Amino acid sequence: MSDQQRNKNRVPRAAALTYNPETDQAPRVVASGQGEIGRKIIEAAKQNGVPVHEDPVLVETLLAFEIGREIPPELYQVVAEVLAFVQSMERRSNHSK
Repeated sequence: MSDQQRNKNRVPRAAALTYNPETDQAPRVVASGQGEIGRKIIEAAKQNGVPVHEDPVLVETLLAFEIGREIPPELYQVVAEVLAFVQSMERRSNHSK
């Protein structure tokens, strides 16, 4: 099976995080789902200019958490890397405007 066929057959999975260092102790899961819900989360992010980062292992882990729950300390490092990626994408976007 080709990569294109695998991607076509893959069930969309998504988790959305929010983090405000001034008010939050840790990032929180604000949306998550798979299938149609996952597709809608991804679509909404793209339509609203929110960067989308693909990490199948992380999203599988985040799907297990309740909405509104802070991520556990074990995920701080990997989520910090994702947030750094998002910030760099936002800076690039702002420089190109």
